[in-house]
Amino acid sequence: MPAPAPVWDPAQYLHHADHRARPFTDLLARIPDPAGDRPRIADLGCGPGNVTALLAARWPGARITGYDNSPEMLDRARTDHEGPTPGGGHLDFAAADARTWTPAEPCDLIVSNATLQWVPRHADRFADWIAALKPGGTLAFQVPGNFSAPSHVLMRELAGTTRRRDLLDGVLRHDDAVLAPGAYLERLTGLGCTADVWETTYLHLLQGEDPVLDWVKGTGLRPVLTALADDPTAREEFLADYRTALRAAYPAGPHGTPFPFRRVFAVAVKEA
Repeated sequence: MPAPAPVWDPAQYLHHADHRARPFTDLLARIPDPAGDRPRIADLGCGPGNVTALLAARWPGARITGYDNSPEMLDRARTDHEGPTPGGGHLDFAAADARTWTPAEPCDLIVSNATLQWVPRHADRFADWIAALKPGGTLAFQVPGNFSAPSHVLMRELAGTTRRRDLLDGVLRHDDAVLAPGAYLERLTGLGCTADVWETTYLHLLQGEDPVLDWVKGTGLRPVLTALADDPTAREEFLADYRTALRAAYPAGPHGTPFPFRRVFAVAVKEA
């Protein structure tokens, strides 16, 4: 029986919005300007729309659609960001699943921020997405590369030892959720693109009590919280054990809690 799809909490996700948006702004800085004044842009896995709005700020005349499969995220995105843009463009949002989504019309830019790690074998979708780009168009994405970090390792270890491990079997991702940078480069250049691939490890300095737990509650821990939703006792037991383990793995310092986070980036430009 497949694991239930994670239920997302936009408010929790946005607790660390500034830190989460930093990789997207770094990705955005490396994306070439699309041709024309009214480019067609798709944001695959838009979440609550806060970074999709950065696309509209960069290209105010663009027609931009953010896609997501979470009703909760889409509701927040539409409420906060949907509508015309000052440059004569438009920003809207639609339901879609990255495992099957293909653009309904040619795009100048397809961008994805911290989403593809949730899509098994996502690199197999590159050919369809690149085929949907206009000549000279761009596919750009960033994915977390931290699945061997303590935050994930400890989560998987606890999932295998908790008394309700039957509910958590198969719900968490491992190192193979994303490819190595070199593998992305090989895939993208093999599809006829000029590709720029790199990695960065951010050292976020988080504030507050148990900030790493608060961070993962918005992202990586969602499958666990969803699977244990009907057993509040097991859920709280898991969180208590995980909180203790995270405090030891990420000790607070005098100025906050350092949280290293590796990410992998790719910008692939289709032949003009």
